[in-house]
Amino acid sequence: MNKLKSLILAVTAILTGSTAWAYDGSCLWLSGGDNDNQAVITVPKSKSPTVAIAAEELNKAWHGEPLRLEIKRDKNLGNEGFRVYRDKKGLVLSANNDLGLLYGSYALLRDNAAGKAIALREEIPAYNVRVLNHWDNLDGTIERGYAGHSIWNWNELPDVVSPRYREYARANASVGINGVVLNNVNASSKILSAEYLAKVAKIADVFRPYGIKVYLSANFAAPMQLGGLKTADPLVPEVAAWWKAKADEIYKLIPDFGGFLVKANSEGQPGPCDFDRTHAEGANMMARALKPHGGIVMWRAFVYSPADADRAKQAYIEFQPLDGKFDDNVIVQIKNGPIDFQPREPYSPLFGAMPQTDQMVEFQVTQEYLGHSNHIAYLAPMWTEFFDYVSPSSLKAIAGVANVGNDTNWTGHPMAQANWYAFGRLAWNPQLSSEEIIDEWMPMTLNYPENTPKEVTDGLKKMMLNSREAVVDYMMPLGLHHLFAFGHHYGPEPWCDIKGGRPDWMPPYYHRADSAGLGFNRSSSGSNAVAQYPAQLAKKLDNINTCPEEFILWFHHVPWDFKMKSGATLWQELCNRYQSGVESVETMQRQWTAAKPYIDPELWNDVNERLMTQARDANWWKEGCLLYFQQFSGMPIPDNVTPPVHTLDQLKGIKLGISNYECPTPELLNSKR
Repeated sequence: MNKLKSLILAVTAILTGSTAWAYDGSCLWLSGGDNDNQAVITVPKSKSPTVAIAAEELNKAWHGEPLRLEIKRDKNLGNEGFRVYRDKKGLVLSANNDLGLLYGSYALLRDNAAGKAIALREEIPAYNVRVLNHWDNLDGTIERGYAGHSIWNWNELPDVVSPRYREYARANASVGINGVVLNNVNASSKILSAEYLAKVAKIADVFRPYGIKVYLSANFAAPMQLGGLKTADPLVPEVAAWWKAKADEIYKLIPDFGGFLVKANSEGQPGPCDFDRTHAEGANMMARALKPHGGIVMWRAFVYSPADADRAKQAYIEFQPLDGKFDDNVIVQIKNGPIDFQPREPYSPLFGAMPQTDQMVEFQVTQEYLGHSNHIAYLAPMWTEFFDYVSPSSLKAIAGVANVGNDTNWTGHPMAQANWYAFGRLAWNPQLSSEEIIDEWMPMTLNYPENTPKEVTDGLKKMMLNSREAVVDYMMPLGLHHLFAFGHHYGPEPWCDIKGGRPDWMPPYYHRADSAGLGFNRSSSGSNAVAQYPAQLAKKLDNINTCPEEFILWFHHVPWDFKMKSGATLWQELCNRYQSGVESVETMQRQWTAAKPYIDPELWNDVNERLMTQARDANWWKEGCLLYFQQFSGMPIPDNVTPPVHTLDQLKGIKLGISNYECPTPELLNSKR
């Protein structure tokens, strides 16, 4: 932001109590383009659309010294890296190719917009594959989407190409994302039909100048559903031939097609196990169809059996024995935790357990289990916590389940844009801290004046950095998990135990509350899930006295009167954590209120209303869980914890019935209480 604009905004804030610019969230963290800086920008003579984009972005928003872009061979930079340095003529951005120049341009503009000094540096991405997985269905709905319908207008394609596709590609490229899976992992085979591949090709054409490859989720039974074969057995030659022909067809339309993402033999999806074949045999058959074209298969390890004694063990049980049996263009995609994107999980023990197999982590950017688009939950701390346990260098690639929809502001909650941004930045450089990322994102997105008091900006920063821990505390502290309402996963329902339902879809399966204590015994005296971890860590987790308290109820069935590190009993500590979560949201409300004079009114009001909902929800979670678990502990709620104002029966009566792509409104929540 230039000094004149900052001065105008500051004066306006003093006179009117608010900033003067109109916010709708559509620009995300990217500049709207108000450049009055006349610095000379020299670009290579090239007809490349990618170089043209880099020049366009710099001419629109660069507020720095004269800058020269050049393509210069440097074996250290690879295909996507860049260098920023100075020579006798001034500041230089160099790369091996046009894509490196584009990434470098966005990095310089990021420094500019965040108010940072230009850093002379050399950057290369940590992973060659950095993808967003869309769980978008062909009818426009989004599974676990909370920002409207899909941005892909399949009914209009290929004749009408929405301008939002370019804006979406621009946003992804600006943070280093280089791949997009367009459709849901619960895939319709229709996406592989000639009709839909023509539509996909149009999106790929828009993405290509931004360095973004298109991938598709493939239904393993497509040879039967689409091709009319009697089987999808991966060892039947006709099946392999069908996939080879399909790959050839795709690459004629989309020469840089990235490959397939496959969910197989999980939650009813077809897979090789249906034909008594292994995951490796299924993945390799598809990978061999793609290999001549340079494509890959990302094969999900999200599998679990309804009959297994501990769902957390299943991925390891099925996949670890297959180590070394996957082809070299297969990457096994593993969720960060062993259950399902919970607010806090230990890392999946499958990471590091397959040294001869390429692995990638799957994070969930959309907040399926963290308040949808009603709650602020900055997820970079969750992801950096994962990297504290799993070395980034042990992974081949990284994926995130997108939180993007057709809402004007893209992500529903304005602050949820931070998670899209953080995912991209960590995919490029997993060594970044949560604090470094939020220091970049906040001034670019909230656009407050440069003279905003430090105590205000510090408060906003703390609001974001502490938000995920607040969610953990008011939802499921100390390693509790999967206490959510059935189906939509929005509110608390630890009592849910539908007759005839799958046990591992019900909260009691996970919390195991009884008169003796609380928690799932995964120690050596229980399911022995600890044995799947490396020996030193397993020993630590196995001992209730050395197990980190944030995971104690994940790995142990803990007596209600067990003494925690604080000196409180488990029951008292549980109550205190729920109370702390509620109080944390109240602190977030105060921090946001303090920022009101410096934030666009529309943005401020939107976030403020959602914070009110979040505060109500935090109390709802606290009361519902404590009243339910008190039935088993038989202990009083401590004096320092605000007593519930509802009865358990009242809370059990809340039935939201919300859809996958709509959040419950405050009015709906109030009407149900």
